[in-house]
Amino acid sequence: MSATVVTSLFWITVIAVLAPLVAGLIRKRRIPEVVLLLVGGIIIGPHALDIAVEGPEIQLLRELGLGMLFLLAGYEIKTSELVGREGRRALYTWICCLALAFAVTFAIGTTGLISAESAVAIAMCSTALGTLLPILRDSGMLEGRLGLTVLNHGAFGELGPVIAMAVLLSARGSLKSAIVLVIFAVAAVVVWLISEHLVARHHWLTRVVSAGSDTTAQTSVRITVLLLVGLMALAYAFDLDTILGAFAAGFILRRMLPDGDESIEIKLDGIAFGLLIPIFFITSGMAIDISAVAAEPWVLVVFVAMILLVRGVPVFVAARWDRGNSGAGPPFDLRERVQLGLYSATGLPIIVAVTGVAVASGDMSAGNASVLVTAGAVTVLVLPLAASIVGARGKKSVAPAPASAEGDPPDQ
Repeated sequence: MSATVVTSLFWITVIAVLAPLVAGLIRKRRIPEVVLLLVGGIIIGPHALDIAVEGPEIQLLRELGLGMLFLLAGYEIKTSELVGREGRRALYTWICCLALAFAVTFAIGTTGLISAESAVAIAMCSTALGTLLPILRDSGMLEGRLGLTVLNHGAFGELGPVIAMAVLLSARGSLKSAIVLVIFAVAAVVVWLISEHLVARHHWLTRVVSAGSDTTAQTSVRITVLLLVGLMALAYAFDLDTILGAFAAGFILRRMLPDGDESIEIKLDGIAFGLLIPIFFITSGMAIDISAVAAEPWVLVVFVAMILLVRGVPVFVAARWDRGNSGAGPPFDLRERVQLGLYSATGLPIIVAVTGVAVASGDMSAGNASVLVTAGAVTVLVLPLAASIVGARGKKSVAPAPASAEGDPPDQ
């Protein structure tokens, strides 16, 4: 490892420590930590102070951070939710988002404002579920119906673009890519069945893993890391994005632990949010060329508006008919529908992945990629904050009236 890489890693860890401290000083933590990580990455990156570079070693840590982000996102998804009424509605909504995204991007593409229309369309209809997880978790929304609905839309907002990217942006062609994708899915199912078989049939293995989970062996964590890296390597072998393997690893882990496991979740959070995920966001910020964004400010505005139009608006509209998996639940009110639309339009990791593929293939310029990634960063900065403000005002409007003064008769 060269001195340059060590120095770069030092500055990256400095930003990783400063971001939560600064976030904690901001009133009510209005700015998500991930935004501060991105901003910190911009500051130390090659387009600003130029005191950190992304070498091969840091690139490896970045890939593991991205993998952990999607593993935790996949782990939070409950299969029963995805195949239920709300899950199907989220799927149909995402398909509508994709169709609308293609129509809008190709229409704007005729003006010459943007290029690589397919890549832009796929990026526009993504949802940064992994990025939203800590925000939803800190606000206590994960157990409520609104939070579960965000998870459903987020699951298809992450998985759908990854599949679309594998099929539509691959150099193999759509048919061959679809076949490869099916083969990968079969291979992932085989991995899951083998894992289930080992857990169900070989109780001695379960005892050994349990016994070593709280010792220096940390067997449960090591097995999870093996599952993550193994499926990421499998996706890479099929020339698919490693995000797909990481997401599959999260699904499999949830199937193995349907009721969750607090001990392993705490350990994985420590590894993921303590080290790897901050590295991913900081290095993503390092890749943003602010000068390119400043040279085309209207393109940034157009991209943000397009994200809201093709992703946020359809989710907002679809939520009008959402009655829960039973079909008999109360409808979402206007504020909740606005929150759903804003959370669903929050996108960044998929945008980073899609633009990376498009730039590598020569279909998109590095400048346009920087503007698009910056647009994703803007959604992370603005939309969850706006959603939380809308939710807070909604709670105030339904707050119980203060108790009547002593001697006053109660309201009838």
